[in-house]
Amino acid sequence: MQDLFAAQAIGTRTELGPQACVLHGFALPVVPALLADIEHIQQSAPFRQLVTPGGRSMSVAMTNCGPFGWCSDRRGYRYDPRDPDSGRAWPPMSTAFLQLAADAADAAGFPGYVPDACLVNRYTPGTRLTLHQDRDEDDRVAPIVSVSLGLLATFLFGGFARGDKTLRVPLAHGDIVVWGGVDRMRFHGVLPVKDGTHELLGTRRINLTFRKVK
Repeated sequence: MQDLFAAQAIGTRTELGPQACVLHGFALPVVPALLADIEHIQQSAPFRQLVTPGGRSMSVAMTNCGPFGWCSDRRGYRYDPRDPDSGRAWPPMSTAFLQLAADAADAAGFPGYVPDACLVNRYTPGTRLTLHQDRDEDDRVAPIVSVSLGLLATFLFGGFARGDKTLRVPLAHGDIVVWGGVDRMRFHGVLPVKDGTHELLGTRRINLTFRKVK
């Protein structure tokens, strides 16, 4: 199992489930465009650390782009067409974002994918994402397309109950994880990011998570 999920060569693919896989290095050709778009997004909708309904501050900083943005506060988890901090619509999803999401989904067996939300998450060493299911979307069949940029991370991919065993999947800069269909409601998360420095992003990991909300 350890060998199966060792770092893979660019252009290869690792199967995680019947309708889940890692596309290694798939985003590398468009990284410059993605980083420029992320800079524009954060200028309009700055990164922030959201508060859970229970009052805890999330360690991962985030923002959004697209018709819908994912939000969390004392009122609960939800999607909102407007940034609660500014009252303005979220920045639009760029052509580069939309094309990459569609191409990755198609390569994973989900043709015609058009996401309507993109969560932009910023990790620093020590930050993590606990095991969870993405349950706030009306569409729970269309895939999640998750793009890794910057520091290495270990992705946890579990079963349909929180206590199920998880796979530990190393993710490098440019890797994309896609899961949908029968695998859509699997629990997943990210282990604490280890110290390191990336040549483009320094001490950061950026994750783009494309979703179909409606």
